[in-house]
Amino acid sequence: MKLNILGCYSATPRTFTNPTSQVLEIRNHLFLIDCGEGTQVQLRKNKIKFSRIKHIFISHLHGDHYFGLVGLISTFRLLKREADLHIYGPKGLKEVITLQMKLSDSWTNYNLYFHELTSKESELIFEDDKVEVHTIPLQHRVYTNGFLFKEKEGERKLDMAAVFSADIDVAYYRKLKQGFDVENKKGKTVKNETVTLSPSKPKSYAFCSDTLYDEAKLPLISGVDVLYHESTFLEKNANLCEPTMHSSAKQAATIAKKANAGTLILGHYSTRYDDLSLFKKEAQTVFENVELGDDGKVFEF
Repeated sequence: MKLNILGCYSATPRTFTNPTSQVLEIRNHLFLIDCGEGTQVQLRKNKIKFSRIKHIFISHLHGDHYFGLVGLISTFRLLKREADLHIYGPKGLKEVITLQMKLSDSWTNYNLYFHELTSKESELIFEDDKVEVHTIPLQHRVYTNGFLFKEKEGERKLDMAAVFSADIDVAYYRKLKQGFDVENKKGKTVKNETVTLSPSKPKSYAFCSDTLYDEAKLPLISGVDVLYHESTFLEKNANLCEPTMHSSAKQAATIAKKANAGTLILGHYSTRYDDLSLFKKEAQTVFENVELGDDGKVFEF
């Protein structure tokens, strides 16, 4: 599982910081999460292939989280994209994007599917044989969701020394990976657990950006391996959290601790602050395993 932070600052873009956007690589998927202004430039800077992006998840309809979307969709068209593109986001997103495309006569030459979200309860919005994605309802000034990405349990691994010793034909390797007992070349049944190893523990990633401190999401993210949680303010400005419906670094850490998360990544910093190390310092008074998100930073788990 690999996370590439393209932008993680709040409000307006600057020459040296970008609004929210990130790419999660998980089980051969490349998921784009939020698409603030300048996202396609950041994709190029970070050498991420546009063609690998098949699914885009938009948390809410504030500009610093989706103003880059129509530009990216248009660029896909100019690049002669053929693959389908699926976009998951709040109701109204389709209307905004299609109006821009209509007025500019820029309809896509590929299939574009909008999956509009309205539920205030968590729901499964994507699933295949490797990954599933659930919404995480968040408390913000407009309808907002975070997203929980969960790997499914993978195939068992062959213990090749044991497989050779048991004299199993290569034709049965696939069955072994699927967990079945098989017969060896002499017709003797070989128990699966004697020649295979358990798969790696499935990993999970929760994206929670733009939200008031809210413990209602804890059951949804309990035990998550990696939690990205907005931390717009430091404690000296914590009085701004409630009126703006954002969180502080310390509040993000409290959520991580109560959720028993493995790692907390901070982001969505207010541009009023010059020293990001203060966010980590304040968060670590509550939760030890804290990382600072920053534009261009890559995390591998």
